[in-house]
Amino acid sequence: MTDEAMMDDEMDGEEGVIKKFLYVNRKAPYGTIYALESLEVVLIATAFDQDVSLVFIDDGVYQLIKGQNTEGIGVKNFSPTYRALEMYDVEKLYVSKDSMAERGLTEDDLIVPVEVLDNDQMKTLMEEQDVILSF
Repeated sequence: MTDEAMMDDEMDGEEGVIKKFLYVNRKAPYGTIYALESLEVVLIATAFDQDVSLVFIDDGVYQLIKGQNTEGIGVKNFSPTYRALEMYDVEKLYVSKDSMAERGLTEDDLIVPVEVLDNDQMKTLMEEQDVILSF
């Protein structure tokens, strides 16, 4: 097979297919590995040019709180990394309206801009995805 024919086969195949990945963050930022692992997986997915969105539900909304101080628990504060997501073309960040309200939080409390969704909007968003990973 010639090099040109091989290139044509690659272009016709699954190479370059963009899938919609939704990462659902449900856990508080510290005390488990889930929040940091989610962030690392998101950054890896961006390297493969996938359509990446993040959702923060339940205690996952705490991952986006401004001014986190982790000195007392002896771990590195990784929350500033969320501000860098835009450089990786990750601009679709969603937060549960109910989760924010239950925790007395507003968008002003968050380190990055988000879109606040009610339960129906969240359901619609999830139905539109090809892959959903929950952390």
